[in-house]
Amino acid sequence: MGSPSVVAQPSPEAPIRIKIVGGLADVSQYVRYEEPFWRRRLPEVSGNRIQAEIAPFDRSGIRAQEMLALMRLGVVPFGTALLAVVSADEPEFNAVDLPTVNPDMAALRRTVGLYRPHLEAVLAERYDVELLAVYTYPAQVIFCRNAFAGLSDLAGRRIRTSSVGQSEMFAALGATPVVIPFGETLAAMRSGVVECAVTGTLSANAIGLHEITTHMHGMAVTWGLSVFGANRAAWNALPDWARAMIRQELAGLERQIWEAAEVETGEGVACNSGQPACASGRRGTMTVVPVTPADQQRRLRLLTETVLPGWVRRCGEPCVDAWNTRLAPELGVTARLD
Repeated sequence: MGSPSVVAQPSPEAPIRIKIVGGLADVSQYVRYEEPFWRRRLPEVSGNRIQAEIAPFDRSGIRAQEMLALMRLGVVPFGTALLAVVSADEPEFNAVDLPTVNPDMAALRRTVGLYRPHLEAVLAERYDVELLAVYTYPAQVIFCRNAFAGLSDLAGRRIRTSSVGQSEMFAALGATPVVIPFGETLAAMRSGVVECAVTGTLSANAIGLHEITTHMHGMAVTWGLSVFGANRAAWNALPDWARAMIRQELAGLERQIWEAAEVETGEGVACNSGQPACASGRRGTMTVVPVTPADQQRRLRLLTETVLPGWVRRCGEPCVDAWNTRLAPELGVTARLD
């Protein structure tokens, strides 16, 4: 990506041209929402006064871990950062999507609403980035080859995970976590490297996981949040009318992405279990394991005894302050330094 975000206008009629680094290639969020928004929607509503180029970050030659640093430098003027990835350097970002925090979409909306002002402040102060939107992918749930009745039945099983937080959670359940990239999940399940996997409800269907697993849990483990923002110098270089229009239109895009994530979560469950509501995937015959009161109690224990303490160890006092100020009053769970 070239560093100039706004091309100097030789005349009042010249369009503003901006460059965007979007989310993951080939997934619904990018293909159905992000790319059409920048390539068609924004030029249309601006009367072609704003024109944008967009590329997914995983096809831009950019390492996801470097996104915020590149945005701070202005190399990426407008970019999308996956919180689970950038939280390796900034654990504070991951408070909103720690395992067990958001078992359903209502909880996720609440958590993000409470924590968003803090995300905004940290991005501005540490990275000189203006937060413009927060996106979410559909829910990630547990799939297993053999029957299970709830979280307590996962002890002794090898489970594919994708983050440190997920691994800590399943280790606390007595399972053996194995960190495996999404693209290798099906092969790992087929070869017996793992017996269970955590992944998205509809993405699992897309790769055929529903054909070799028999049971899936109804509780979301994590989701997959990302922030979209702009280098502040690039943002402030835009005229007032352009900034106002982009903010207004991005609010609509954000709503669409969240609504789609909720629909796709349900669609994945419907398709994997062969329900008539399945419209966009392949119908399977999986059993959906209901979330029991025992599962809810175990989830809260995992959060208070394992997930939150593990996160605090990685992050320290800033995370304790952020959690207790923004989230503890609503969630009823307090973070503490050992």
